[in-house]
Amino acid sequence: MPGSGKSTIGVLLAKRLGRYFLDTDVLIQVAHEKSLHELIAEGGMEAFCRIEQDYVTCIDIKNAVIATGGSVVYYESSMRSLQNDGILVYLQLPLENLKKRLGDLDTRGVVIDPGQTLEGLYEKRTPLYEQWAEVTVNLSGLGHEASVEAILKKLDEIK
Repeated sequence: MPGSGKSTIGVLLAKRLGRYFLDTDVLIQVAHEKSLHELIAEGGMEAFCRIEQDYVTCIDIKNAVIATGGSVVYYESSMRSLQNDGILVYLQLPLENLKKRLGDLDTRGVVIDPGQTLEGLYEKRTPLYEQWAEVTVNLSGLGHEASVEAILKKLDEIK
């Protein structure tokens, strides 16, 4: 979900694991020289999601920690691509925590249906995150370093 800490925690996790970090949202913005908000506004949600799918399915994910846009979970092809060479980690936060962290969703470049609320987005995406996750880490009450430790512990458990 937006605001879950994917980018911040991802960078810290990559450092701990000695891997590189890739944020697909940043990759898309740099490649298109536009913000996510601009891309969504210009082409619509479906066009943006196609761009996102293209990038996610073609990146080399070996030896990397990748933070994807939250809408990647809508597309089985993207999720299978990520799953083939990696471990899918769901950073779980209660809706109330996300509300505290987020400002205006429109300016963040979030793929959200017109008129949909954060609550609606949460209800739509949570079952998909749970379906695809190989590791779920509840980040409630955890700071960044504690979140990384919790992720590392869960990853060790599945080895």
